[in-house]
Amino acid sequence: MLGRSVLSGGADARSHPNRVMDPECGADILMVMSADSTLVVRRTAWDVILGILVVIAGIILLTNVVVATAVSVLFLGWMALIAGLVLVVAAFFRLRSGGFWSAALGGAILAVLGLFLLRNPAVGALSLTLMAGALFFASGLTRVVAASQASESRWLLIISGLISVALGLWVLFNLGTATLTLLGALVAIQTLIEGITLIAVGRLRPAQAA
Repeated sequence: MLGRSVLSGGADARSHPNRVMDPECGADILMVMSADSTLVVRRTAWDVILGILVVIAGIILLTNVVVATAVSVLFLGWMALIAGLVLVVAAFFRLRSGGFWSAALGGAILAVLGLFLLRNPAVGALSLTLMAGALFFASGLTRVVAASQASESRWLLIISGLISVALGLWVLFNLGTATLTLLGALVAIQTLIEGITLIAVGRLRPAQAA
């Protein structure tokens, strides 16, 4: 169980036992306590360099969303195929302990799905886009319905839900355009977020022993 993180400044935050001063750069380091070890959110020069490279990659993907969509489908296909083969092989080591058929069946389904995506990337992209549109629509509708029972942040739920519903409807009624751009755009946006996060706050690392 992670302990409480100290995010605010001031005298109380500086005196908190989980907040320390970095001896190298003089900056505060946020410490997160766990049962086994102490983790710190620390940003280094390498994090900034890596974050800049990731942001550049995100911008390149955002300007080539069709290519990013194709790469995403092929990547998912290879990952599903490899994971399925690993599960099938691992199933043979469970012959005596039980669970062989469930592992073998799951691995076979994953392998077939991976082969399908690799052999038919256009159909795979269409299927994934259709699933994404349905998820956007369903999650938005759920938030709108839940807003009627919420006592706080009701308008925020309604607005975010309506946006998700509108996005889902746009995807479902424009499958041709969305198939070519949606997956690539989502991958590019996620890449940008990861790069900006690295530049802004760094990564979570184990604390160095004193």
